[in-house]
Amino acid sequence: MNRANETHAAAGRRRFKPYPAYKNSGVEWLGKIPVGWGIKRLKRVVQFRGGGTPTKDQAEYWRGDIPWVSPKDMKVSVVLDTEDKITAQAIRDSATKLVQAGAVLIVVRSGILVHSIPVALTGCEVTLNQDLKALIPHSELLPEYLVYLISGMQRELLVEWKKEGATVESLELELVANTPTPLPAIAEQRAIAAFLDRETARIDALVANKERLIELLREKRTALITRAVTKGRDPNVPMKDSGIEWLGEIPAHWEVVPVYARYEVALGKMLDAKRVTGESSGCYLRNVDVQWDAVNTAGLPDMDFAPWERGRYVLRPGDLLVCEGGEVGRTAIWRGDIEECFYQKAIHRVRPRSEKEAPRFFYYLMCTLAKRGVFVAGGNPNTIDHLTAVQLRHYRLPFAAPQEQRAIAAFLDRETAKIDGLVAKVRDAIDRLKELRTALISAAVTGKIDVREHAA
Repeated sequence: MNRANETHAAAGRRRFKPYPAYKNSGVEWLGKIPVGWGIKRLKRVVQFRGGGTPTKDQAEYWRGDIPWVSPKDMKVSVVLDTEDKITAQAIRDSATKLVQAGAVLIVVRSGILVHSIPVALTGCEVTLNQDLKALIPHSELLPEYLVYLISGMQRELLVEWKKEGATVESLELELVANTPTPLPAIAEQRAIAAFLDRETARIDALVANKERLIELLREKRTALITRAVTKGRDPNVPMKDSGIEWLGEIPAHWEVVPVYARYEVALGKMLDAKRVTGESSGCYLRNVDVQWDAVNTAGLPDMDFAPWERGRYVLRPGDLLVCEGGEVGRTAIWRGDIEECFYQKAIHRVRPRSEKEAPRFFYYLMCTLAKRGVFVAGGNPNTIDHLTAVQLRHYRLPFAAPQEQRAIAAFLDRETAKIDGLVAKVRDAIDRLKELRTALISAAVTGKIDVREHAA
């Protein structure tokens, strides 16, 4: 258990009294358990059931009404439905089997297992793919208690269950089966589960409220930027029609001009891995390295840049980097973190034609264009595949005088930093609540706190 969880667990112990007496469980990750609790290996108290995938060649197999669960469906606490459904014939003809309601599902093979063990109850009859296992508890183990035990002890169980040397993240089923499982009396398991249902619901509600606050802060941030770069900061300034539908009115003294009038737009070099020689090489940025207002410079790949190409593709501090594809229009400013760096074809380098221009103002304009859906093709909810240099050059945008651009950019830097700071504090509070949730579950299912009188 990490320090934060230890702190929250200690807080939980102060709120809830411990059991009258404890005994050594003999299990390092479990520690002491209450006198009166038993321990059995998991395979003694559950039946394991696996799954499989009906062949995709038989389309009729996938036209049924029986939910077929895969790791992507394990984002809920109770599985009631899935996107994929199969027929009874598909079950008869494949390795998957029907699993009853009230079983506990865990993911045993998936990239998800790097950080957690997804666990859920079945709320109806389902079938599974081969990356999941169903744990069907015997009468002495309550499914809801088992779900809380696995979710509350994920850090410890990931260490215990991980398959060493596997090329894909997976759990060693023999280790899972032999897990020592704490067993209070069934009535006590029911009381623990009821207590955790109530307490985790309270924490989840707090988390949801804070996540909504983050959404509101983001909306405020977007509105602040949009207002500043399209209307200016003076609400009393005379306005004029921009002639652009998405833009509307702008300050009367501003200009609306195509990007090429103020900035040079150039696409990067196309990578040809077959022609890499290692001679005259240099590191270069890819689309993935350019995020909003951030550029990754760690572990950049190299490619050849002939002497006559280096001046054409080298970056200068103040250059704007605009993504051609992916999240179209995503933008950052190159600040010269590396002495010599180039860029690939998936990125547009947007360089001011005059030193008077304020690239930071253009950055905020790009934020507005992306948020306003300007790069969405013809109102289609799917963004265009890529933003060509010709398209970017000819977008007509509003520009204040350079001095006003810099003033607006400085204002937005200051005000968005305040909002970002608030968002960071709310995120930290969410993280603490989630740590508290895990620590509370862990303390209850292992008997570190006695919650029986709080279960009602």
